[in-house]
Amino acid sequence: MNYQKIIDETYVDILSSGNPGKVATYIPELGGVNPDQFGVHLITVNNENYSAGDSETPFSIQSIAKVFSLAMAYKHLGAKLWDRVDVEPSGNPFNSLVQLEHDEGIPRNPMINAGAIVICDILTTLLDEPKRDFLEFVRQLSGNNSINYDRNVAESEDATGFRNAALANFIRSFGNIKNDIDVVLDFYFHLCSLSMTCRELAETFVFLANNGRTLFGDRRVLTPSETKRINAIMLTCGFYDEAGEFTYRVGLPGKSGVGGGIAAVQPLSYSIAIWSPSLNAHGNSVRGFEFLERFTTRTGESIF
Repeated sequence: MNYQKIIDETYVDILSSGNPGKVATYIPELGGVNPDQFGVHLITVNNENYSAGDSETPFSIQSIAKVFSLAMAYKHLGAKLWDRVDVEPSGNPFNSLVQLEHDEGIPRNPMINAGAIVICDILTTLLDEPKRDFLEFVRQLSGNNSINYDRNVAESEDATGFRNAALANFIRSFGNIKNDIDVVLDFYFHLCSLSMTCRELAETFVFLANNGRTLFGDRRVLTPSETKRINAIMLTCGFYDEAGEFTYRVGLPGKSGVGGGIAAVQPLSYSIAIWSPSLNAHGNSVRGFEFLERFTTRTGESIF
């Protein structure tokens, strides 16, 4: 498969089709990002790399980091994790409070904000220094010790994160948050502020295409069975209330973030990261969504 040729051709096609959508302004630090930036990077499980555009420009990965916190919690707790958070699609926006009362404080899945906040609470209990230990875990996944939080983004989220505070307090009322709310939210805001390039994100994500093993250092992160389950959660829940559309059009497990990033995997083959900050009404990158649909159509590679 000539991935570079397909990436280049698809990239040019997407550039020529305009750039609809809007950047996320409800987090002020994200509102000033140039919406015309657009990068792609693909890495195979054999460590072959292909890229286009702004693939070396750092950006805030936002909710994509929820996959890493989920992997870390699952590694520690195994199936006990699902006592605190479910694995069902929500069908609601990523920051919705609607289902929590009906579900008695058990978030529908770990990819929505409520679920990720519960995962942060779990890790706050398990880890000595959650922000430090989580960052070290991500660096081990990527083999890159330069990956870090963007403090400005974390502070911007903290200053405007009223709905996330409401989610955390509402979940706490059902007993599914055990630690101090401010500590859990501080960890959550830092988790979402992780800054990576498309290359770094694809490299960090590739363990999910490689049966749970990293390419760099050959570390066993998850068992093949655990890896399969996280990929299944991404497929059904990774794109908020547009997960079904992504599965229908693209056919890969993946996760989006309101920073404009999308990371996806073809199991046993590659991981791919795309970044374009302009979002659709569901909070997903317009160009990223379109790129991946055309890419999997041209390659003929999806999980289906």
